Amino acid sequence: MRTEDSQLQHFGGSRKKTWELWQFVLIIFKKPSQRKWPLQPCPVKSGKSRRPRFSGNLFLPHECYRLEPRVIPPKITEKSNPTENWSPADKMPILGAHMSTAGGFHRAVELASAAGCDCVQIFTKNNNQWKAKPISEADAEKFRQALSESRVRHPLSHASYLINLASPNEELRTKSVDAFVVELQRAGQLGIPFVVMHPGSFTTSDEATGLKTISRSLNEVHQKLEDWSAICLLENTAGQGSNLGNDFQHLQAIIEEIDQPERVGVCFDTCHAFAAGYAMETKEDYAATVSAIESTFGLQRLKAFHLNDSKKPFGSRKDRHESIGKGEMGLEPFRHLMNDPRMEQIPMYLETPKEASRGLEWDMENLATLRSLVR
Repeated sequence: MRTEDSQLQHFGGSRKKTWELWQFVLIIFKKPSQRKWPLQPCPVKSGKSRRPRFSGNLFLPHECYRLEPRVIPPKITEKSNPTENWSPADKMPILGAHMSTAGGFHRAVELASAAGCDCVQIFTKNNNQWKAKPISEADAEKFRQALSESRVRHPLSHASYLINLASPNEELRTKSVDAFVVELQRAGQLGIPFVVMHPGSFTTSDEATGLKTISRSLNEVHQKLEDWSAICLLENTAGQGSNLGNDFQHLQAIIEEIDQPERVGVCFDTCHAFAAGYAMETKEDYAATVSAIESTFGLQRLKAFHLNDSKKPFGSRKDRHESIGKGEMGLEPFRHLMNDPRMEQIPMYLETPKEASRGLEWDMENLATLRSLVR
């Protein structure tokens, strides 16, 4: 036997196994945040348990795992357009979910990657508090690094629920303007191009006044933030109470009064639309809803979707999210959406309920349900 063959036999008897071993060693000696684990369990042979074999402190991965080639996607930049030049080979919709940032912004990307997401939405601060801890450059870099090292793209931020740009109370309105400026600044620091915001509630005023107040408030936001890299996405609402945005014409009216309309887009929430009275069950219903979008703010302003079923019935004007296909909407509205080529390049984010101990599992189940609808 040749000396070279004798050496190879020590590592499993083939050049291939030696190469696999060195790939694994290279992974082990990377920093934890830089590791990619392309390990997939191999089927266990019937009638025989295959336990991992160890040699000293070194795990031989070829014994019960196979190594898959890694594909490192290109880095995302702060100025990139999240819907530009996106053409996945399989033409699947761009699907993701809202993820927790507990443990750091980068953890949301890691969770999204583990769930099989293409995109991720986060809060950049506590959504029920006005104040926020400043984002350090180190934290921002970790977030951007996590994106560059995963297949997750199209990061999206959701603004605080406390913000009300339609408030007739001048003190609260001014506080909301300042808070939204901070939301946009934080998104820009992280390289997130869009911030989703509920338009606001007119409370003690009226609908027309509330809509004009939102436009005025957004104009003030833009004046305070001349150097910008993130823009506002107005989200359609269910119309509960005095909430504005349940009628697509509300969004059109707000945008028409904005001095820099290029700095405003729309995020479409399926549960909110259903609760507000926009039907999508049949092909005709779906076509009518899309036509309503085209005749108001326009498809060109759609930059994101929130995918949620509804716990409450059609036209209830109540915002109660449910897992995909398990609520009042059923699967048909999502089937139409998943197969609409006009929506193919617009990222879609789950905001479905999560149980603390099984949140990631539920996200994976909802993503699998949505992908199964693609024809």
